[in-house]
Amino acid sequence: MESRFRVFLLITAFALLASPALVPMAAAADEKPAEKTEQKAGDNPVNEVIQQDPVIQPEVKRREVKQADVETENFEIGVFAGLLSIEDFGTNPVYGVSLDYHVTEDLFIQGRLGYSEAGTTSFERLGGGVTLLGDREYIYYDVALGYNLLPGEAFITRNTTYNTSLYLIAGAGNTEFAGDNFFTIVWGAGYAVTASDWFALHMDFRDHMFDIDITGEDKTSHNLEASLNITFYF
Repeated sequence: MESRFRVFLLITAFALLASPALVPMAAAADEKPAEKTEQKAGDNPVNEVIQQDPVIQPEVKRREVKQADVETENFEIGVFAGLLSIEDFGTNPVYGVSLDYHVTEDLFIQGRLGYSEAGTTSFERLGGGVTLLGDREYIYYDVALGYNLLPGEAFITRNTTYNTSLYLIAGAGNTEFAGDNFFTIVWGAGYAVTASDWFALHMDFRDHMFDIDITGEDKTSHNLEASLNITFYF
């Protein structure tokens, strides 16, 4: 009887294991670890960081730059006015014309013609009507070589910029003064601002040097000039 009961239990257990209703449950049990594995693979923190949108979206506004269409002609003509300190004869107004030829972008040749009139010396003012000069006209013309030493830009406002250049100049010419002609050496510096595509502004500082003996003493006269020059390209 006991042996029969054991056989019955074995048959029942075998029938339950072979039952089709338990096959999906076993398959599901077998697939659960795989699903967990796939879920763990998808939960990679690195992938989540890559897929997320950046917290701050930078909005960079591109600045529109308009370059000046500077004339390509090599000639530049101008008019200038300023002050000329004639040694021993005071500081007096000076004005004239200039003509430039641009050999290269940085090298140019300039010719200038200027006119001024000398004042009186301290000796004449204190000498009781003594006059040293009859003709006080001061006329000079010279040819000089210029070189753009420091080209750059000038920021006038936040949205306005002009091309600029600091240049050196040196040359020679002639000065008519006190009824005589004097060989003159001229040298100096200037600062140019390209204000438009067809004209520019120049601030010039120069020294006109020549030997003179009007006051009874042979010496080298230094005549300093500061002027503002408006030039036009053509």
